[in-house]
Parts: sequence; C-alpha cells; structure tokens
Amino acid sequence: MRNFILLFSVGFLICLSSCRSDFEFERHVGGLRFSRDTVYLDTVFTNIGSSTYTLKVYNRSDKDISIPTIQLGKGLDSKYRITVDGMTGENNRIFHNVEMLAKDSMYIFIETTADVAEADPTTFLYTDQIQFGETGNFQNVELVTLIQDAIFLYPQRFDNGTTETLPIGDEEIYGFYLDESDPNHGNEYTFTNQKPYVIYGYAGIPSGKTLTIQAGARVHFHASSGILVGNGGAIDVQGTPSTAGTQDGEVIFEGDRLEPDFSDVPGQWGAIWLTPGSTGNFDHATIKNGVIGLYIQNNSGTVSIDNCQIYDHSNFGILAQTANIVGTNTVINSAGEATLACTLGGSYDFTHCTFNNNFQSSSQRAVAIDNYYTDNNVQMPFNLNQANFKNCIIYGSNQVEMTLNRANDENFAFEYGFENCLIRFNNTTLANGDLYQFDTNPRYSGNVFNQNPRFWDINDNDLHITIDPQSGAIGIANPAYIITQDLDGNTRTTNDSGAYQSTDMPEEN
Repeated sequence: MRNFILLFSVGFLICLSSCRSDFEFERHVGGLRFSRDTVYLDTVFTNIGSSTYTLKVYNRSDKDISIPTIQLGKGLDSKYRITVDGMTGENNRIFHNVEMLAKDSMYIFIETTADVAEADPTTFLYTDQIQFGETGNFQNVELVTLIQDAIFLYPQRFDNGTTETLPIGDEEIYGFYLDESDPNHGNEYTFTNQKPYVIYGYAGIPSGKTLTIQAGARVHFHASSGILVGNGGAIDVQGTPSTAGTQDGEVIFEGDRLEPDFSDVPGQWGAIWLTPGSTGNFDHATIKNGVIGLYIQNNSGTVSIDNCQIYDHSNFGILAQTANIVGTNTVINSAGEATLACTLGGSYDFTHCTFNNNFQSSSQRAVAIDNYYTDNNVQMPFNLNQANFKNCIIYGSNQVEMTLNRANDENFAFEYGFENCLIRFNNTTLANGDLYQFDTNPRYSGNVFNQNPRFWDINDNDLHITIDPQSGAIGIANPAYIITQDLDGNTRTTNDSGAYQSTDMPEEN
C-alpha cells in the first residue's frame, strides 16, 4: 500500500510537471519572422479610412514564447490602428505580453486614417512602424501610406439633426446644391485639376447653373453618391487628349477607394444623373465603377459624348430614357445589364463607338433599344425618332449582344439603322423576327456579324483592336462617316470600325 501511494505521488507530480510545461511561455526578444518588412497601405484621401492590410508574424523556434511588447512606434498618437490575433490592446496601438506557441504564427491587421497635414510635407507620406520586443531591442516592420489632399463636398447637417436633401419628383434624396460662393471652396460650379474632389451624397446643379469640369480634374464619389443635374441645369466636362501613356488630360469619375483592388469593382457609387430638362457635354471623360455611368432622361437639347471611356458599372454604362444623344469615339465596356440602353424612345446617333459587354451574366447586352414600358400589362409607347449606329462595334460574351424591342402600337416611330458595324448576333430564332432581317431590311447595310474584333485585353478595359486579318472590325467602316482622329488622337488611315484604329499590341516588357 505504501509503495502504491509512493508511485501514485511520483506519477502525479510527473503529470503535473508535464502539463504545466505546456503553458509556460518564455519571455522572448528577437528572432521573429515576418511576411514582409514593410507594409505599404495604398493611397488614401485625407481623413478617410484605408482598407485593412495583413502582416503575418512567425515563431520559428521550438519554444512557446511571450513577446513583452507589440506597439506602434508613435504609440497612442499613431494614426495607424492594429489588431493582434483579434486583440485590441490599448486603443489598438499597444499590446503587452503577447503569447505565441512554438512553430506557430499570428495575424496583425493594420488600418489608418490620417490627415495630409500629418504627412511629410514634401512626399505626403505618413509613416510609422510596428515594434516587437522591448525598449532597446525592438524588431521593426515599417508602415507607409500616401495621403492625398482633396476637396470634400457633402450635405449640411442642421441643428435639428436632419441633413440636406435634393428633390427628385415627389421624393428627396441625400444630397446638396453646389454653391458659387462657398466660404471654403469658392465657386463650386468650377472643378479644377488642382485637387481631387470627393463627393458625399448627390451634388446638385439647379436650373440656370452649369457645372464646368476642367481638363485633368479627378472626381471621386462615396457609396450611393453622384452628380444630379436638375431641370434647366447643365454639366460641361472639358477633358482634353492626354499625353501618351498618361491620363493627364482626361476628366476621371470613379469611387473614393483608391486601392488597386477596387479599380475595376462595379457599383461603388451611384450615377451622373441628367434629369428631364437638363443637358450636358462630355469630352475626354473616363467614368467607371458606378451603378450607372450616365443616366440621361428626356434631356433638353443634345447631350454630346465624345472621346469617352465608360467602364465596369453594375447596371448600365449609359441608361437613356427618351433622351437625345450624339456620341463619337466612345468606348463602353462591362455592365450588369447593358453597356448602352436606349429606352422609352428618343433620338440617338453613334459613330465610331465600341460597345462591348463581357459581364458575367447570361442576360447582359452590349446595346439594348426599345420604345415602351409596361405598366400593369399595358404598354406605354414612345417615339424612337432615330437610333443610328455607324462604323461601330457591338460585341460581347453572349451570343446576342444587340436587341430591339418595339411597341405593339406601330403609330409610334421606331426608326433605327446599323451601317458598317461589327455586330455579335448569333441566334437564328430571333433573326427570323421582322426587326432582324439583316440581309433584306434596308436599315442594315455593310455590317459584319459574329467575327471576333480581336480586342487587346477586355479584362483590362483595353478595347484597341489588333492588326490581324481575322479581326472582323478592320476595313469595314464606311469612309463617308470616318472621324479623322480616333480615341487616342491618332489620324485614321484605315477604315476600321470602332473607337480605335487597329494597331499592333505593344510588346511585353
């Protein structure tokens, strides 16, 4: 019995010692490994939070360790914030006695919100470091962020807690009217290229006012934001040709997330909305990443769209409703429903334009045209006075990329024409319809069907066409409609359809 008790006691002590060793963390300084030595947080606007970035920390040793301190070099004053394996520490900036098991790793998540005044005045870089260890013996991982100054435009908040809104019919939307004598920005009806503009809500242009956007301006929209041109208002986008390899002359409209991962994400903001009775001019504009690029309703006069690029919208590149539009040398690529929708009639004339839709949907179209809508199963028709497409490309990933839908009441005009266009339409059932008699209908002439245009890179929104005898767009344009320069500003010397003259792809570096 005495021997049994002795053996039991020894075994118990051995087990206890063994168990306790599993939870003993050795104080450890140095020897950590990191997934990177410097974390570059992509460009952010002043006082707008960044995306979250990741750093992985490795304990390569055979021992369980305790790191005395993990902290930001600027301590509680740092404009960076970190979490360490889900822990927030002291205000997301200082952590003590952080434990790691042998051969284990942990994640550190990093964010920042900083003012440009806190950045280096010559480089506009805001920097700090994550320090691991203890004073006098730290391992450091550098943090670097470029802070970009901007002009911020947003609705006022009133003393009663409400915010400024804009009237749309019988409703109100979150927005504000621009001010020609704002105490901070001066005349808000002129956007220059001195600083980017960041818009929250809808920036309104009332009757009698024109928003002029100068060459090289950059306009960024927060989620659910945009520009709203009211009845009698106007927008004039005065972009110019850019230096080769740059976009210095372009006016660019996009979301306010500057990280590269957001560069082609659709639906980041609302629309540039031209309401009934408004008008506009767009020259050398790039409009990307919204819900609708241009939403044009029953406009006054003609909206001109020249030398523009409209990319990656969750619904439409251009949604026109009883509108009057003339477009030249314009490229629209990738939209959830249609790159161009000419609806509820109207008047449209497009020359040397490229409409392509490779959005991942079985129902998307490059071009959709109709002259009615349906209310309680009753058609409401409108006059389609013209929908002319000359020397254009209408293409995409679906078998049918051009659709026509006419109201049953033939007393309403439905005038359309396609001349010397490359069109993807590969559906024998639809082709039997009256609107798609390509060989006998005089509304079609000189067109080529279902031949690949040989775009350079549709996923990168590069819709130049390659010099390739198999390209369906080369040499098919009607010289009578030739626009002397293409979207790049190059003189057209060959009769190619689309916004670009065919050219060789640049060699890869």
